[in-house]
Formats: sequence, structure tokens, C-alpha cells
Amino acid sequence: MRRTRNAKIIATLGPASSTPQAIEGLFVAGADVFRLNFSHGSYADHQARYDSIRELEKRLRRPIAVLADLQGPKLRVGKFEGGKVHLESGAPFRFDLSPEIGTTERAPLPHPEVFAALSVGTEVLLDDGRLRMRVEKHGADFADVRVLVGGDLSNHKGVNVPNAFLPISPLTEKDKADLDFAVAMGADWIALSFVQRPEDVAEARRLIAQKVGARVRLLSKLEKPQAIEHLDEIIEMSDAIMVARGDLGVECPPETVPILQKRIVKACRAAGKPVVVATQMLDSMVHSPAPTRAEASDVATAIYDGADAVMLSAETAAGDYPVDAVTMMDRIINRVEQDEHYRLIIDASRSAPENTTRDAISAAARQVAQTLNCAAVVTFTSSGSTTLRAARERPDQPIINLTSDIEVARQLALVWGVHSVQTAEVRSFSEMVQKSCRAAQREGFAKVGDRIVITAGVPFGCSGTTNILRVAEIDDGGEVM
Repeated sequence: MRRTRNAKIIATLGPASSTPQAIEGLFVAGADVFRLNFSHGSYADHQARYDSIRELEKRLRRPIAVLADLQGPKLRVGKFEGGKVHLESGAPFRFDLSPEIGTTERAPLPHPEVFAALSVGTEVLLDDGRLRMRVEKHGADFADVRVLVGGDLSNHKGVNVPNAFLPISPLTEKDKADLDFAVAMGADWIALSFVQRPEDVAEARRLIAQKVGARVRLLSKLEKPQAIEHLDEIIEMSDAIMVARGDLGVECPPETVPILQKRIVKACRAAGKPVVVATQMLDSMVHSPAPTRAEASDVATAIYDGADAVMLSAETAAGDYPVDAVTMMDRIINRVEQDEHYRLIIDASRSAPENTTRDAISAAARQVAQTLNCAAVVTFTSSGSTTLRAARERPDQPIINLTSDIEVARQLALVWGVHSVQTAEVRSFSEMVQKSCRAAQREGFAKVGDRIVITAGVPFGCSGTTNILRVAEIDDGGEVM
């Protein structure tokens, strides 16, 4: 089941894709990672989907990553008379903490943190930005606003305050319970929503560290403008980053979102951290068997930028054509990566290696593989660090990740260019070379006469010790120098 592309595909599971047959169909079509969205569904739903993924993994003998996406705090208005009201542009309006039913003059907003963050002139957005208001007066329990763009406002619509830092933890009590369940279930990645500052990531890390035996990796979703102000620190503290363009597109002017996307992807690539581009990538395929040309171009742009993965949300979770959406994304990625300009762009945007042994070895492995036209770069890793550094280099050749740890193999299924294989631990240098050659041949990456580049760390089993580079040639018996 080797892929013919480097960038990975994340598919969200939901009502349209929850059966074992549906999940297998998505994987065969090209999904590398499955997202379980904890904003919807019960624990029983998520457990059943997880079990189906692991059964599929066992049967196909391919490590598959599971991403548990926490909901995060959701700011919403309360209820209205008759379920909704119509607000006229230019009209005055009030938000307050009173639980009384909303009218055309006021609405309950049960979030005192919002009032604490407001100032005169602050804009308040509702229903994904469809309604816009400006604060004229505020206090600890109210805000008087002027409607800038009116429309219908119904029960429990979302509230965004783009230019204010909200003193809210990204982890609600629901999120903490969901985190406990996801870790116990065996999720490989936890996606943290509503990240605004490095302290938010630190809080999630503390909670994960308290779980006995937890080895899950943390992905921070950037959907608030405030997070961009602390971009480098958040990237450093996270294992991966997601450009969550849905909320980011509400909180920021639309014309800035592509700029922020490029900035975030570039910063993650320089740091060697996986980066995912998400939200509405093939949105029309929720109800159409084909995407728009603009959507195809959107996916292609993320691939040209060097993103590790692109994500499908409603397209696979609730859409009419989930397999078609994955198939189309797979086709777009393959076509872009075959474009001669793709390699020129990727090479031109590569960051210089850091002044460390592991970076020097990883950079040399890419250069040697290119010079000798090798079939693959093979990395031995216990923690994943050797493979991540190899992926940071974006080599021409596929990266075969050999590890004895199934959790590491699964986690690296998210990473650009990586084909994960679980194997027994090696005890000697010669055994490492033999295993590398056999794996490259068995997995369909190399044939007799091909050469491969091997990187690893000695002593074996020690994290972060990448210090070996070896070139080996495949022969009928396994390898020969």
C-alpha cells in the first residue's frame, strides 16, 4: 500500500464514513490519517471508528495515524423568541449575562470573559462573520453595540472577537474529559483548538504528561490572530501545527489568510515541524462529485508551499462523495508533485541545516541520495527525530522510516514523504544495513542494483543521536556495498 506522493491526506470520519467498509474505502483511495472530531459524536462512536481503523491497519499491515481533534471553547449567544430575530444595520443592540430570552434589542451572551476583553470600537462577529457589530459601551456584564451588518440571528450562533485576547483556556472541562478518553483509546495525535499563546500549549502538555503511559503527540491549531504574534514559540512547543483556515478566515480579513498560511508553513518547515493546511479545501465536493477549479488550485498551492498534509473535513465526514473527495485530493497532489516547477520551488524554499550533527547528517543524506540517484532514504529511529530531520530536507527520494515502536510508526504517517514500517530492533551495524535493504525492496521502493542511503543513530535506541550515514546497494541476497 505504498503511496506515490509525498504530501499526506487527513480524512475526517463522521456519519458518511463510519463503517469499516467506508473507512477502508477512504484509506485505499489515499487517506493516510483519520481525524476524529470531538465536536460531534459520542465516545462509543469514536471508539467504534478507532477499532475499525486498527483492524484495517492490522489486516493491511500499514501504520495508520489517528488524530483526535478537541472542540475547544465555543462562544455562542443564547436563545431568541421564536428561535431567531432579524437585526437591521445601524440599529443599537445589547449583549448581557441575563438568561432571559433574546429579542431584537438584546441577547444573552453567557461568557463574562468576552466582556472583560472588550474595548470601545472592538468589532464583534456572529454566525461566522455574517453579522458584524461595533462596541460603543461596555461593562463587566454587558456590551452596547451598533449593528454594522445586519441579518437573521438564531439560537446559539457562534461569536468571534477578532482583535481581542480572550482570557479563556483552550481546554474546557469537556475537552479535558475528551483528552482523557482519546489518550486511553490510543490516539496518536491530539489537536488543540483555540490556541492563542504558548501558555495554552504548555497547559495541554501538562495534562498529557499526567496520563500514565501517554505518548501522544500534540498538534496546535492556529485559528486566532493572537497566535500569530507568538508563532515561533508555539511552533517550538508543539509537535505539529495546523493552519485552521475556517476560524482564521472569520477572525482575519480574507485577503490576509493566504499570506498567513504561507508564513506559517514556511516557519514550520524551517523548524522541522509537520504542518497541516485545513478547512474547505474541496468544500464543493460535500454535495458535488467534482471540485471547483479554485479549490483544486487551493490544494495545489498548499502542496507547492511544502505542507506535510492537507485535510478534508465535511467532505469525508458528512459529504455525499467521501471517497471521490479523497481520490481527487490524491490526484491533485500527485499531479503537482510531478510538475518540474514543484521541485524547483521546494528546493528554493529549503532552510539551511542547523549547526548540529543530526542536521548535518540529514542534509548530507539528501545530497548523497540526489547525487547518486538513490531509490530511497532509509531512517532508523526510536523516537522519530531522525525521520523528522530527514523530512525537513524534502529529498527527491521517498523516506522509509524503520522503527520498532508501532506508536512512532503511526505518528510519522502524518509527515511529508515518510513511509513507516515497524521492524524489530537492530543490534548491529550490519543488521541495520540488511534490514534497510530488505525493507526497501519488500515495500516496493528499490530493486536489485539500486542504491539506498541509510541514516541512524549509534548507540541504537537512543533518541536524537543521528550520527551515521551509509550507502548500500541492493543485490539478490539483500545488499552489497
